Amino acid sequence: MPIIQYDNVCKKFDNSGRLAVDHVSAQIEKGEFITILGSSGCGKTTLLKLTNRLYDPDEGKVLVDGENIANVDPVALRRRLGYVIQQVGLFPHMTIRDNITVIPQLMKWDKKRMDERADELLTLVGLAPSEYRDRYPHQLSGGQQQRVGLARALVLDPEILLMDEPFGAIDAITRLNLQNEFMKIQEGLGKTILFVTHDINEAFKLGSRVMVMNEGKLLQFDTPAEIVKNPADSFVRSLIEAARSQEEFWENVR
Repeated sequence: MPIIQYDNVCKKFDNSGRLAVDHVSAQIEKGEFITILGSSGCGKTTLLKLTNRLYDPDEGKVLVDGENIANVDPVALRRRLGYVIQQVGLFPHMTIRDNITVIPQLMKWDKKRMDERADELLTLVGLAPSEYRDRYPHQLSGGQQQRVGLARALVLDPEILLMDEPFGAIDAITRLNLQNEFMKIQEGLGKTILFVTHDINEAFKLGSRVMVMNEGKLLQFDTPAEIVKNPADSFVRSLIEAARSQEEFWENVR
């Protein structure tokens, strides 16, 4: 059984003349790393938000573990799904330890359990607990803040991670390092991940399969190799050609 299933899902916003998500159907298996690729406004973030009920579909249904999430309490659902966004959203007046354990605090975990979990996750994302747990967000770089955001999303050990352009606002070198670190983390944890990006190189590097979206439609959903070999239409072909032209540039300046 797929861990996530989109069944003819549609979403339209009042101020738009077209569907933000246009009859999308797809199945995602447990443990897959799915990247969702497309330009701004293509519907990729909306699809992510339909998955954790920040939005509800106008048509169709989303299933998690075989259950229609329309019948699930949104708060209970979101505690099963880690969520990481580009802006990180750390609370500036709270220490890194307290930022990571926001939800456990609401759930009344005891202090020892929270401290141990925060230290475990800081170690996992490559931040020494003794050095970082008592710092505040403004004392961290953008890349370090993004690592804390990932740690916070993992605190309840969710089956599924939803990541909305988490590295999009970070410089190229830090972004590359985070991609590599995150791939190592994923190999160790085996989570199911949906990762939104507009960067084709990032999508193809990270994704075991890639969802290519444009104007709300899912144009192609396949492995990176298969998409490169057999692009579904002219839009997908243009994405691949753009990536190849970048490669040619670097080849020519060697």
